[in-house]
Amino acid sequence: MVCRNDMIIETERLILRPWRESDVDALFKYACDPDIGPIAGWRPHTSVDESLEIIRTIFAAPEIYAVVLKDAGEPVGSCGIMFPEGLHSAEMKRDEAEIGYWIGKPYWGQGLIPESVKALLSRCFTDLALRTVWCGYYEGNSKSKRVCEKCGFKFHHTNRDVVSPLGDIRTEHFYIMTKEDYNSILIN
Repeated sequence: MVCRNDMIIETERLILRPWRESDVDALFKYACDPDIGPIAGWRPHTSVDESLEIIRTIFAAPEIYAVVLKDAGEPVGSCGIMFPEGLHSAEMKRDEAEIGYWIGKPYWGQGLIPESVKALLSRCFTDLALRTVWCGYYEGNSKSKRVCEKCGFKFHHTNRDVVSPLGDIRTEHFYIMTKEDYNSILIN
């Protein structure tokens, strides 16, 4: 498995590419929205400097992508593949990963995140030869649940009384997709 931080993935409407420092204004524009971060467990960005620090640290990890609309050329969200040795929520084994994502509010309901996640699933199972991919969301995040379902993930389990990165207690639901599940989706 070779994880990269220079990979570019193209879909019908999107380019998934590494975050750049020049993306800072676009990141701040969407990540400062209080309807975006808290439901996913992170606080809204409070400054452009904070967004820049996120690009330089968290978003610099291998397999973390800016979700860029082909038509606009500007990042409108983020998606990524997280591995057992990095930042993640699921309890994973060595040949497993978790997919995480978010998108700016003006782009909700357009199917852009499912399009991104499906591209990352291909990367996970075809290029990275993973056995299982996890996807999780906090109770009440119905949009994230819908992404899991649209992409073919199957419910696995629920963890209650989880402390989120914000320090509050939540319920977290986990879905999985195995390589066999992925291959059967491709056939059908």
